[in-house]
Parts: sequence; structure tokens; C-alpha cells
Amino acid sequence: MGITGSIAAYKAAMLCRLLRVAGAEVKVVMTPTAKEFITPVTMATLSKNPIAVEFYNPENGDWHSHIAMGEWADCYLIAPATANTIAKMAYGIADNLLLTTYLSARCQTVVAPAMDCDMFAHPTTTENLDILRKRGVVILESPEGELASGLSGKGRMAEPEAIVREIDNLLSAKQSLAGRRFLITAGATCEAIDPVRYISNHSTGKMGYAIADTLAKRGAKVTLISGKSALPTPQNVERVDVCSAEEMYQATLARFEEVDCAVMCAAVADYTPVEVSSEKMKKSDDTITLTLRKTHDIAREVGAKKGNRVVVGFALETENEKTNAEKKLREKNLDMIVLNSLRDKGAGFGCDTNKVTLIDAFSQEELPLCSKSEVAEHIADRIEKLLNR
Repeated sequence: MGITGSIAAYKAAMLCRLLRVAGAEVKVVMTPTAKEFITPVTMATLSKNPIAVEFYNPENGDWHSHIAMGEWADCYLIAPATANTIAKMAYGIADNLLLTTYLSARCQTVVAPAMDCDMFAHPTTTENLDILRKRGVVILESPEGELASGLSGKGRMAEPEAIVREIDNLLSAKQSLAGRRFLITAGATCEAIDPVRYISNHSTGKMGYAIADTLAKRGAKVTLISGKSALPTPQNVERVDVCSAEEMYQATLARFEEVDCAVMCAAVADYTPVEVSSEKMKKSDDTITLTLRKTHDIAREVGAKKGNRVVVGFALETENEKTNAEKKLREKNLDMIVLNSLRDKGAGFGCDTNKVTLIDAFSQEELPLCSKSEVAEHIADRIEKLLNR
């Protein structure tokens, strides 16, 4: 539990006590400024553990290892989190023990913002919170109400009881897929024309990476087979990089027998050049003709081999969307298909949001426009039901 220099630090005492009552073991890291609002003695008494503030004790040389603390925790809760600390987290500034612990933590980080309403609404704070969300940090809702400044608005730290419920839900959900093994494909494949040029598409891999991240947070063992993508590897996910559709096909089939579920989210090229020039092709004629051949339909081949496994596919359609998606669901022997439509604003390639319809043999669920991490949660929920049917 990290405590920063906010007047809301007084809530940290009750929060720590409630976490202990709920059965958690709590270790507390405080910034130097946090000591001005609540004493280390109070937090040590409530947490039943020594409090860490400085990197070392100058009197005896005792060292507080941020790496050890980051490895120890199942969840790193920073509450209250000031605008200053949130900004430093977003940009990797590590000038105190709380922040170096954040950068070392391998577990889920949860942030409960606490600041005045104008600071909370400032574009800088909004952008910093968005950066952290995209990296998988859980940002707890900041309720509206009276603030220490006398103003009223958003910026209050969530109440301790609400935070404990969120942590309980998070840690419970984390274990719901423990022992399950998943294969996720994501990103775009690249089909070489010559050593310089290739055929590809606009996929960034954001949806597939969000699914891999969500499943890993629920305790699953996840292998992510990734085509072209600039995204960082989600925590606790094994990543296998491939380039072409053939490489993705080989990597997927080699690992499919070992998993309980496969999610085919990658944007795999349907065609690849028959011949690849060993030298860069020179510009000469006004036109050029490329002869292409079909690539493997990975989802279809995985569906044919699925046995008692769960296989989820994706469909990106621009016309007769649901009809085409339902056809793919049947013909490829999938358990569920996730339908994207390029007609929906804010959905599709490159967006941080998505609007999809989840289709299986018995039902259809159309989700509203929401973040890709939220879409991933819905997909994970449906997968859990399919695995437990």
C-alpha cells in the first residue's frame, strides 16, 4: 500500500485496517510528504509491519528493497494518489521509494486519485490517467463531493470500503482462470514482396494484447503469438514474435495442442506473393503485377482440430456483418466469434475503443462503445462460461 502527500491520507488508516480484517497482509510505503498527514507509527500499528519511507536508514544502513517489495505483493494499491505522483508514474520518474517500488512491481497496480476538482479535471491529469490505464493500471473512480478546499466536485479519494471491495473483486477475478492455458494471436502479418516491401494491414494488435493481459490477470498461463505490433508485452504473458502468415500458422499449430482455449484475434493476410524477389525491385513500368496465393486459414484449421478446446474467432466486416459472422462461426467450427464493424465510429484499427458483438450458437450480445480493455473483460467472461459449460 502506497500513501502519498494528500489530506486524504487520513483515510489510509481505515483502509489499512479494513484490508487486514479482510485477510490481507499489508506492507506500507509512504512518501516523505505523506508523513505530514499521517504518522508512520499509526500505519505500522495498523499494518503490523514496519513502514518504509526512505531507501535506507542512515543510522544503521538498513536497506528497503523496492525490488523485493515489488516482487512480494499480489497488488500494489496507491491510495491516496496525488496528481504529482500520478504524473511521475506516467513518465517513469523514480525519485522516492514509492515510485521505485511501482516501477519494480510485477503485480497489478491500483490507483485511488485524490486532489482538488480543478486539478483532477486538468487535461494533464486526464492524459496521465489515460496513460496509466493503457498500461493496465486500474484507476478507481473518484466520486463527487465536498473537497478539503471547500469546493465540490470530482477528486475525492474513493471511500475505504469501496476500495476494499474493488481489491477483493480484482484478486478474486485474478484466480478464476488459474491453471488454464491460453493461446492468443494478435497484430498484423507482413507478406514480403522483396527485402524492402511487404503487404500488410492496419492492425495494431491492441485488442489481442488487451485480451492476453486480461486473461493473465485472471491467473491464466497465456502465450501471445504476435505479428507486427509496437505494443509492450503484457505482464506474465509469454510472447512469440512472428512476421508472416505462414510463421503465425506454424507457431499456432505447434502450441495449440497444449492449451484449453485459443483466441484468434490477429489480422492475418488472406494472400501472400507467390514469388519473393531476393533483391529490391526497381521501379520501371507504370504498372506491376503481383501473383498471390491463399494463405492458411488458421482459425478454420484450429477449429477443425479443437476437440474439447474452446476456440474464439474474430470477424471484421463491412457489409452483411452479422450474417457473414454467423457463417464464419459455423463453417470454422468456432465456439464464439467477435464481430467488429468498420462502420462504427471509434471502433476498428488503431483505436483505444471498440464496439463489438459477441456471437455464439445460442446468443448474441452487442456491446456499447467502450475501451478495448473493457471489451476484453467481456470476452474473458464469456470464455469462462464456455470453459465451464
